[in-house]
Amino acid sequence: MDCLETIHTRRSVRQFAETPVSEQDIELLLRAAMAAPSAGNGQPWRFIVVHDPETRAKLAEATPYSKPIGRAPLGIVVLAEPAAEKFPGRWPLDCSAATQNILLAAHAIGLGAVWLGVNPEPEREDAVAAIVGVPGNLRVVCMIAVGHPVGPGPVVDRYQPEHVRVDRWE
Repeated sequence: MDCLETIHTRRSVRQFAETPVSEQDIELLLRAAMAAPSAGNGQPWRFIVVHDPETRAKLAEATPYSKPIGRAPLGIVVLAEPAAEKFPGRWPLDCSAATQNILLAAHAIGLGAVWLGVNPEPEREDAVAAIVGVPGNLRVVCMIAVGHPVGPGPVVDRYQPEHVRVDRWE
């Protein structure tokens, strides 16, 4: 699948087959994440790969919208190490770029995934951090449920020309 096709056909997947995600595919996803741009090349992202069904079940209850991670055979918790960034305050942007790369790479290799927001809600960060043992120097950014999708998602053209201006907003 070429890059533009991947971008335009990717959809959030919330239902997964029980088939495990291979270690080779997990490494591919993490390599894609770490290929993301980051401010000053600080690369403040860190990741916890969650296979354990009991841990994923706890994560599924950690936030109001995290149920899909309990149904997926794999979860990825995306963390930030703010001390690693070169330009203060950019870690949410950097880790978001890494997350998007995981979502696109998953789709490109035939997997499905969904971004489960955690940050900037402190109570959600604390809940997830407690479940997966995140040390105090790291921040929880989000979780990603990953697996083999059940059924294809609809492809919809989301382009809206009325959201675009040239040179100025006026």
